[in-house]
Amino acid sequence: MEVRSVYKYARISPKKARDVAREIQGLPVSDAIDTLNFTPKKAAFLIGKTLKSAVANAENNHDLAADSLRVKEANISDGPSFRRFKPRARGSASAIKKRTSHIYIILTDEVGEEKAPSERGQGSRKTPAAETEEVTKEAAPDESVTDNTEVVPVAEDQEDADLTPDASEQSPDEDPGAEQVTEEPPTAEEDSEEEEQKD
Repeated sequence: MEVRSVYKYARISPKKARDVAREIQGLPVSDAIDTLNFTPKKAAFLIGKTLKSAVANAENNHDLAADSLRVKEANISDGPSFRRFKPRARGSASAIKKRTSHIYIILTDEVGEEKAPSERGQGSRKTPAAETEEVTKEAAPDESVTDNTEVVPVAEDQEDADLTPDASEQSPDEDPGAEQVTEEPPTAEEDSEEEEQKD
């Protein structure tokens, strides 16, 4: 059975009240009251009043024990805003909105009403390490596949020419950032042999 209690036109901003209401949702009534008693905020006092009213409604109107009750919902909705004005420079004024809230508390005595941790926003389930290893093994590339880079031979008389091939000559499979393989420069012995041949 569900028991309700409503506090309308509470003089507190809905944004501030929602932070406190979120903390007691799904808790047993005794834990919720303890949480509110040790929360040093104005919203905790106002929500505590509404919660105690809901417990009194359950005990007096529906003959339910307070120990069996749980907070099913603690909702805060926007109420009307009071408009006030603050004087500013050069004779102007700026608006101040004094916001109000409507506090709704719903209690239940049913046992299976507690929300799962994922529904309460406490985070998703982390994957175990074994599952993570299997996924990485499947996603890893085969080691047997070799890199398909072409070796471009360079003639000796084209030393001053640009060694990089045109973009149109590259196949779409090639990686444009891959290193180009070129011939090694001649050693000192080869240079001396070439000079002797020229003489």
